Amino acid sequence: MTLHLSGRLHLRARLYAQIRAFFAEREVLEVETPILSAAGNTDANIESFHTTFSGHVDAGSRERWMRTSPEFPLKRLLAAGVGDCYELGRVFRNGEAGGRHNPEFTMLEWYRVGWDHHRLMEETIALVETALAMVGRRAEVLVEGYRQLFIDELGIDPMHASIDVLRAALDECRIDPAGLTRDDWLDLLITHRLQPAFPPDRITVIHDYPASQCALAKVRPGVPPMAERFELYLGRYELANGYHELNDAAEQRRRFGRDNALRRSRGQREIPADEQLLEVLDAMPDCAGVALGIERLLMCLVGTDAIADVLSFPFNAA
Repeated sequence: MTLHLSGRLHLRARLYAQIRAFFAEREVLEVETPILSAAGNTDANIESFHTTFSGHVDAGSRERWMRTSPEFPLKRLLAAGVGDCYELGRVFRNGEAGGRHNPEFTMLEWYRVGWDHHRLMEETIALVETALAMVGRRAEVLVEGYRQLFIDELGIDPMHASIDVLRAALDECRIDPAGLTRDDWLDLLITHRLQPAFPPDRITVIHDYPASQCALAKVRPGVPPMAERFELYLGRYELANGYHELNDAAEQRRRFGRDNALRRSRGQREIPADEQLLEVLDAMPDCAGVALGIERLLMCLVGTDAIADVLSFPFNAA
């Protein structure tokens, strides 16, 4: 589907209206949270923009970080008892510019109280199906466990295979192995071997990841332990990343510290942890949350590999 600027803008507006109707029907509250924060994202694979506030010192920390997602303030609202909520707004990631990335983009993030990641997977699929219906499309759905997907498609058990086995499966990709961890090799197998083969008219949902890839998810004990998270793909595009959310402040503090230790080892700047989140995280109810990239979804709806095709003005023209 080829659209000129006006058509692209109208499609985005229709998608926003559809999203708001989707959540209004389900009584999920739309909220707005700050774009600038005294804390940043500690994830070593994400770089934040930051700026300096020039006003009176009583206003708080002068150094402010532009959000890479609205996750932390949304969780503070959950801890305050707001209940099911979502935000549709702009987020910012430094250094991510190219054919499929823009440093400024739109993210939809929502949380469901009392849900686990499996139940939220179903709602995320329903939202994507609703968006596809806007352009007269349908998609088959495949829901598969992370471990089973690797076994079925690559003949590799990702929970036990050695790094040498993982590397051998990527030999033809000519990847520089310097500094790569076991989880890096697993991620590369998804992006280089599994993801490119996903059919264009299929929604693929992968769930229950290795515990080492828990990010902000709960870890379910077992042999092996599993991170209760999922990723949703439409065709070969990753659209959404969801979790059965961790609500243990001590464990979250350890994970922030682990992130910053990795940053130090890579020569990156350490990022201040969100102390306001940590103060209330134990009070956050059991819930599941997911973030979905709007531009990625629009790219799938339009049928383009270029993010510039779904933006009013890409970064190099802003």
